[in-house]
Amino acid sequence: MNRYEKNADTHSEIHDLLKGRWSPRAYSSEPVEAEKLLSILEAARWSASGGNSQPWSFVVATQNEPDIFRKFVDALMPGNQTWAKDAPVLIVSVARTKRPDNGAPNPYALYDVGQAVAHLSVQAEAVGLKVHQMAGFDPAKMRLALNLPEGFDPVTVFTVGYQGDLNTLPEPLRERETAPRTRKPLSEFVFEGEWQRPLAIASEPAIGD
Repeated sequence: MNRYEKNADTHSEIHDLLKGRWSPRAYSSEPVEAEKLLSILEAARWSASGGNSQPWSFVVATQNEPDIFRKFVDALMPGNQTWAKDAPVLIVSVARTKRPDNGAPNPYALYDVGQAVAHLSVQAEAVGLKVHQMAGFDPAKMRLALNLPEGFDPVTVFTVGYQGDLNTLPEPLRERETAPRTRKPLSEFVFEGEWQRPLAIASEPAIGD
């Protein structure tokens, strides 16, 4: 089977799970074991949140229920439907946008949901799974598919599964799948003391250079 690894070329040492985490589009049809699915959701459960408000929810669809799975896929943008339809699991992250105690808006809800999904994605890497997060979906269609009540908003959709064969993807997606991973240098987004003032240690030689 033609698979592809894309370990990050880091300038400083980071954990191997973070170095190896990336977002493939080619998925195996192999189902995700219940214990592994519960493991990644448990990791999200123990994420930090403002005031321990835990404003996240996750709605899971698997290929075992094709009618429900198809509703999730249909709410994706066409470009994502092309490959996400083959993943064994689709999950929608949902934010509770108001505080449960007083109904006031929670400005940190999206931040907290993002943290929870980050925990989930690293745990997925630890148990041999891959996650690909997507913003390309129709919120109105997804709300309908999930039967979401007022005050709860879909944030992202992500696939979960085992990496599959590159050759199952159409050519344009194969090219994207094998393209090198890139990130901005620290100097573009880490500052010291004030905006745009470079962080002194970021200009020093990195570990391993």
